Amino acid sequence: MDLRVAAYAVVTDTDGRLLLARWIQGRRVAWTMPGGGLEAGESPEDAVRRELREETGYTVKVGELLGIHSRVIPAGRRVHKADEPLHTLRIVYRAEVVGGKLTFEEDGSTDMAEWFPLASVASLQRVKLVDIAMRMADLL
Repeated sequence: MDLRVAAYAVVTDTDGRLLLARWIQGRRVAWTMPGGGLEAGESPEDAVRRELREETGYTVKVGELLGIHSRVIPAGRRVHKADEPLHTLRIVYRAEVVGGKLTFEEDGSTDMAEWFPLASVASLQRVKLVDIAMRMADLL
């Protein structure tokens, strides 16, 4: 079984909006929490800061650990063809923007980021992680 550890952030602003990134790999295009996989030797906090900067252009201050979500994806349902299941550990933090400006990732797993009013998130095409992270942050 393969293992992927990733770190994500729930980022809201003073207008009550949630920052999401548009995921473009896999079977469908869908909105997701900004974040991604840890590099070898990288701490989860450093990974979420790096991923947010890459995917959104923002510099963030990492806040409280909201939770860890564990999921096993069967081999046949993985994004990239594989013979083994994938165990994903998704570490979710709260974070706040402290600098930068909204820009889009180039040549990555996301192609844009956007702020959404919390009430509109339910109508978006999104991955399950969005709802999981929003529950962790008491936003649902």
